[in-house]
Amino acid sequence: MDSVNYLMEPVIVWFVIGLILLILEFALPGLIMAFFGVGAWVTALVCSIFDLSLTGQLLTFIIFSVLAIILLRKKIKEKFFNENKNTEDVLSDEFIGKMSVAVTDISVISGGKITLKGAQWEAKSDVDIKEGENVEIIGRENIVLLVKPVFQ
Repeated sequence: MDSVNYLMEPVIVWFVIGLILLILEFALPGLIMAFFGVGAWVTALVCSIFDLSLTGQLLTFIIFSVLAIILLRKKIKEKFFNENKNTEDVLSDEFIGKMSVAVTDISVISGGKITLKGAQWEAKSDVDIKEGENVEIIGRENIVLLVKPVFQ
């Protein structure tokens, strides 16, 4: 019976809740559950120091969870999960300045296609380019590459 009472201690309960919430973060995207897990662990720490009522424990959990979300979520998300910025930098560095060949006619109005690294890409240009002409990639708009003709 002592082991059951030990497992019902607030410190153990809040620690287990925090652990479950941190594990749930892996299953539920959004970087929210982890902060509630941290709030539960802070509550476990506070319960190990002070004898809090259930209301005090819940208030501690809510306050520390919300503070963690407000103060840390944006910074952690920028640091570890900012995939768009990295992808854009890689695309810009990888494609701009490269030479290619127009697979179709590229018109100012409707664009066309070029080949690059064995794949076809949508392309736009300020001037009309004929199929088979060499082009240089000068920029991009999302996944459409901006090209200009290269005269040799």
